[in-house]
Amino acid sequence: MTARLFGTDGVRGVAGRDLTAELAMELSVAAAHVLGDAGAFAGSAGDMADDMAGVGAAGSAAGRGRPVAVVGRDPRASGEFLEAAVVAGLASSGVDVLRLGVLPTPAVAYLTAALGADLGVMLSASHNPAPDNGIKFLAKGGYKLPDTVENEIEERLGERWERPAGSGVGRVHEAYGEADRYIAHLLTTLPVRLEGINVIVDCANGAAHTVAPEALVRAGATVEAIGARPDGLNINAGYGSTHLDRLQQVVVSRGADLGVAYDGDADRCLAVTHEGEIVDGDQIMAILALAMHAKKELVKDTVVATVMSNLGFKIAMRGAGLNVIETAVGDRYVLEAMKAGGYNLGGEQSGHVLLLDHATTGDGLLTSLHLIAEVARQGRSLAELASVMTRLPQVLINVKGVDKAKAAASPDLAAAIGRAEAELGETGRVLIRPSGTEPMIRVMVEASSEIMAHEIAERLAETVRATCS
Repeated sequence: MTARLFGTDGVRGVAGRDLTAELAMELSVAAAHVLGDAGAFAGSAGDMADDMAGVGAAGSAAGRGRPVAVVGRDPRASGEFLEAAVVAGLASSGVDVLRLGVLPTPAVAYLTAALGADLGVMLSASHNPAPDNGIKFLAKGGYKLPDTVENEIEERLGERWERPAGSGVGRVHEAYGEADRYIAHLLTTLPVRLEGINVIVDCANGAAHTVAPEALVRAGATVEAIGARPDGLNINAGYGSTHLDRLQQVVVSRGADLGVAYDGDADRCLAVTHEGEIVDGDQIMAILALAMHAKKELVKDTVVATVMSNLGFKIAMRGAGLNVIETAVGDRYVLEAMKAGGYNLGGEQSGHVLLLDHATTGDGLLTSLHLIAEVARQGRSLAELASVMTRLPQVLINVKGVDKAKAAASPDLAAAIGRAEAELGETGRVLIRPSGTEPMIRVMVEASSEIMAHEIAERLAETVRATCS
């Protein structure tokens, strides 16, 4: 683990080594007490009775005045012992727990809000391989905890907290039927039915392996699922949004209209056209932005993206009279900018798309439903819709083993960047970005041709090695 436990997406590490059962329990105990001390649980649980009517035994916990947490996970084998540790930590701290079982991260976020829970916990390492896992805490309402709260949880790990006893301890209930509530919510957001659309869905052997095919079928699409047989060890292995080759092959061989792929916890989505071409997060945002703008649904005619979004996306948005606000890389920062400005569409090239009219976080299934809905509504292929923007060739080089602090202070690097920008003019750009977690500097160049992008990126990478070693 790094010096700071919490990264941009919770706490992550190799389960059983970095992220142990002991650490998971300590984190959940600290989270319960920090949030309780901050008044985040004020007025909790007692007003949940009506919302909890369909959760069976959980309804009996709702009238006792204890806070309530919902806990979900992806199918990783390590999620079983980590879930047990988190549940034990919360219940021993006086928090009633609803175990949601295997569900996508956005489903847990939605249910945190829909069930009126005081806290949500998701166990997942997203697109990482099976040995990794993570813990993400969600505040009441389903939003990620602020950095300040995460910092306090980390600082107070291991404190000797006063624990409740007797009737003060939390109770644990299973609420495995709540997936249907999430699916029903998604379907209410669709502008049209998806009849006549043939979709291949790649679930990454992850958290969406049941809910995604079911939601698409209930929306009217004809669906074939791949990567939908998780065994606890095969999540993201050869399937999902980071491994699109198989989806591309299946879409073309089946003659499907399109394909969609999620990552392990289904908070992101990428797509594939009927010709097998990849449609990335920038293109998905462009399609949705233009559709929302045409329907007068795009707040302030603005989309929030990160500095890594392709210049072609920004050119297309400007050409349509839309504004683009840029943030640092990470859906956390996109969300912060969206909330601050009141915007309702944002995302990342990686496929994290935030539709804040309907969700509190990136939701791959929601994104795919709305993308397919535009294919159905407009009667055009995904390839046609994606042509609204032209991706400029983009080259990314990770320069490892360097001193990140030297980058900003190097006059030689600044001069090299200036020369590159002058050479590119209005048809490209340069981005030099230190990694937030590793001794590495990322060199990204976009240009009008692949050859030019490679040449400039290699020159800049050599300058970084020479000046920052």
